[in-house]
Amino acid sequence: MEVEIHSSLFNDVYYDYREDTTPLQIFYGGSSSGKSVFLSQRVVCDLLRGGRNYLVCREVARTIRGSVAMEIGKVISTWGMSHLFNINKTDGTITASNGYQCVFVGLDDVEKIKSITPAKGVFTDAWVEEATETEAASVAQILKRQRGGSEEVPKRLVLSFNPILRTHWIYETYFKHIGWADSQKEYRTDEICILKTTYKDNRFLTRQDVARLEGERDKYRYEVYSLGNWGVLGNVIFTNWKVEDLSSKRDQFTNHRNGLDFGYSADPAGIVASHYDRERKTIYIYDELYQTGLTNDKLAEEAIKMFGSQPVTCDSAEPKSIAELQRYKVSANPAAKGKDSVLHGIQWLQQQTIIVDTKCINMRNELQGYKWKEDKGGNALPVPVDSDNHLIDALRYAYENDMTSAWVMS
Repeated sequence: MEVEIHSSLFNDVYYDYREDTTPLQIFYGGSSSGKSVFLSQRVVCDLLRGGRNYLVCREVARTIRGSVAMEIGKVISTWGMSHLFNINKTDGTITASNGYQCVFVGLDDVEKIKSITPAKGVFTDAWVEEATETEAASVAQILKRQRGGSEEVPKRLVLSFNPILRTHWIYETYFKHIGWADSQKEYRTDEICILKTTYKDNRFLTRQDVARLEGERDKYRYEVYSLGNWGVLGNVIFTNWKVEDLSSKRDQFTNHRNGLDFGYSADPAGIVASHYDRERKTIYIYDELYQTGLTNDKLAEEAIKMFGSQPVTCDSAEPKSIAELQRYKVSANPAAKGKDSVLHGIQWLQQQTIIVDTKCINMRNELQGYKWKEDKGGNALPVPVDSDNHLIDALRYAYENDMTSAWVMS
């Protein structure tokens, strides 16, 4: 099907990439740069033209519906093309009228990746959204799913993300050896192309959007999320954690600790489910919830799915919400908090070993970015930056009684 989409619907910086066939394509940069919107637009165009099937991935399957799948659906609707697509309400698969498909899968479901195939042809395109959540082995698994098919349709692997730390495997693999500089915008060979964009490249932003990004005061967040630069993080609070696949240990966890931090619109609700090995002073974080827009009835449903009738310690700033969760049969209890409870909680957690399951992406992100405020000289102040710490707050609530016992004993 011939598709003509007016250039005014695209941000200029992406327009020449609509039909780019470079085998490995990296689109990265700051928040609100429009990269995910552009890639969603390209998916829609390619499906209608035919010849291409898309495998769209994120590290955790349950995060796809509220992100990239929604973005592609929004493009279809906004462009008035709903009659040309069928969107499966069960698994989200998008099928164009010519039979070509976009299939969504989480990289945490290896068996599904191995067995999944499109209805027509092969997967020519794999797009990994929020690629910094993934491990290198997951990307290698995706490449195996692109075997076969016609050589007339070049295969592509696309990674899109906001940068994080320079220690990440993506930086080490694709950026370090080419001597990438923060001032660069593009890089290209026959095998790889890299495009860096920021909010300045997105002409569809409102003035409020721009003001928010330009007004960021935290140096690390401004460099990474506003300017799209790979970060170097100083004065980080937690260094006593690591990532493991805990799926095989889950049945052994009996000493449960659960915490909940309320949120709704701008701030997500955060729930942490964990096990505490008191003898070894080790916390195992094996599940998380991190989601906006949940009313308390839906929040209760998710909590019960995660830990059933186990107790959960909640932010005491919302007693009405706690009472409502209790009415929905959640064993919710208020945190005591108190003077200096944040600092005491941080100090206690720093004395533990924290092991985070590979699927708990948001907890990993928070631990990696949680840092002390700094004075004008860059020296750490004894005050944490109160941002992107919803799951860390929930973790503090979960271990409040253990902290109290430790203080009493000391």
